[in-house]
This record gives sequence, C-alpha cells and structure tokens, in this order.
Amino acid sequence: MIKYILSCCMASLLLVQVAAAQSFPAKPLKIVVPFGAGGVADLTARIVAQKLAQSLGQPVVIDNKPGAGGIVAADAVSKAEPDGYTLLLMSNGNAVSEGLFKSLPFDTVRDFAPISTLGFFDIGILTTTDSKFKTLGDLMAYAKANPGKLNLGSINIGSTQNLAAELFKTTAGLDLVVVPFNGSPAVITALRGGQIDASVEILSPVMPQVSAKVLRVLAVTGDKRAAYLPEVPTAKEQGVKGFSASSWNALAVPAKTPKDVVARLNREVVAALNSPEVERRLLDLHVEARSSTPEQASALLVSEIKRWGEVIERAKIQKQ
Repeated sequence: MIKYILSCCMASLLLVQVAAAQSFPAKPLKIVVPFGAGGVADLTARIVAQKLAQSLGQPVVIDNKPGAGGIVAADAVSKAEPDGYTLLLMSNGNAVSEGLFKSLPFDTVRDFAPISTLGFFDIGILTTTDSKFKTLGDLMAYAKANPGKLNLGSINIGSTQNLAAELFKTTAGLDLVVVPFNGSPAVITALRGGQIDASVEILSPVMPQVSAKVLRVLAVTGDKRAAYLPEVPTAKEQGVKGFSASSWNALAVPAKTPKDVVARLNREVVAALNSPEVERRLLDLHVEARSSTPEQASALLVSEIKRWGEVIERAKIQKQ
C-alpha cells in the first residue's frame, strides 16, 4: 500500500512538472549577472535577453549582482526556485572560484544545470607599438636570454587574465615575473609608462587602443585567430604548443530545474545565437557567439575547473 501511494505521489509530481514545462514561460524571466552594468559580459547578456524575450513572449530582465568574484550572484541563483525563471550568467570565473576559494556556499557542478554557452572572449598578449618586442618570438627570446627580468602585467591575482599569464609562463617554460594590478586601466597605464614589458588582457576593452595604434597585439591566446584581428597569429602558431586560454559566458539554472524546461531554454538560446542580428551585435563587442548543448556546457565547466585549479596550484596562489 505504501509503495502504491509513493508511486502515485511520484506520478503526480511528474505530471505537475510536465504541465509546468508545457506552459513555460508564464511570467517574466530573470538573468542574474555577476558583473556591473555596461561591461562586455553585461551587454552580452542584455543582447541575448532581448532576443529571448521576443521568442519566449515574456520579458527577460537583467539583475546585476557584482561582488566576491561572482559568488554573490551564483549563490542567489543556486537558492532560487528551480523552475527556469531565474538564470545565472556563468563564466570561466565560476570555474576559477572552485580552485581559488577554500569554500563556497554552493557546489558549482552539482548545484547548477548549464543551458548553453553564449560567447567567447579573446585574450591577447600585448605591448605598446613602440616596444622593442615586435613579435611574440621577440618577447620569448628576451625572456629566455634574461631570466627573471621580463615583467608581464595582468589584473588581480586569480583573474582569468592573471591565470592566463601564469599558464603562458609555465607552458612556454619562461622565467618571467607576472605582475598583478588592480584593474585593466592600471595595467594599461603601467604598460604605456614602461613599468611592465607586456600584458595579458581580454581584447574587447582594449581594442580602441589597438585600433588607434597605441597598443600592439603580439598573440591571441585562444585556439584560433580572432575574427576581428585575422592578421594576428595565435600563441600556438608561434611555438607555444599546448597553450590556450580564453574567457567565456554561459547560461545556467538551478540544478533541479525540470529537464523539459532546460531543453526549451536551450532551444531558444541556440536560436538566438544563430540569429545574424545577435551574432553581428556580439561581434561588435568583439565576442564570438557560440552555443552548445547543455551537456557540452557542463563538460566545459568541469574541464575548466580542473584546468584552472591546476594553474592555481602550480602558481602557488594562496586560497582565499
């Protein structure tokens, strides 16, 4: 009798979930963004949200919750009702946090269900245009001939740019000094002032200075050349075998969200990113629109947690 009652309860619950998925969405959705308004990640979320609102027939609002390396935003979504109405703008920062913090108020893998990747941001190794380093080969040759003398700038310790610099250092086998700064403006000021020799930075915010011939991109650190800088070779092309680093965004929901709702959201996100209008608007931000299946997004998250955790350990970065 008890088994029969339990079976009925489970069947009823399943029917409720199916009915909810079929009527989804019945109210506005919210994307929680772990960055302030106006940045590239925020603008990416807004462009995609606008397209989703059109296809879903419901408003999709952006809720900016910056702070604590994205933990504030992720914690809020992990505790939200798992009904598909509260989404998290994930990034490689979520993967980095797993290795950077002693403990988190959530489990990055178990407490979220990724929907799809959204976009990938290129990272570059830069110098000033009047630098003696005209190519990445020049910079690497100098570093090898002068151990410990080359200064490579990045933003704060544990950031994607900082870890990409550390990964470049170890993969290329160079004895150089990675110098952290409090924000991109400080890095660029130091670079232009000659306090550092080169820097590792996400390319989107510095492209105006690249276009103005103030900064030179020696290499793109991803697996392929940037669409907007086709003449700049990757670090791999220039001999740094096995080195790849880029920044990315994805959308996720709380882990217990019904699979049918996740599948519906995935279909809509994929359609939005395949839209020529969205693709063009993201490319204007120097973001490559790239969707995925939920499984592919989950696999990316797991692999990034492992990779950046190893970089943090090798660089002996103290956990916070």
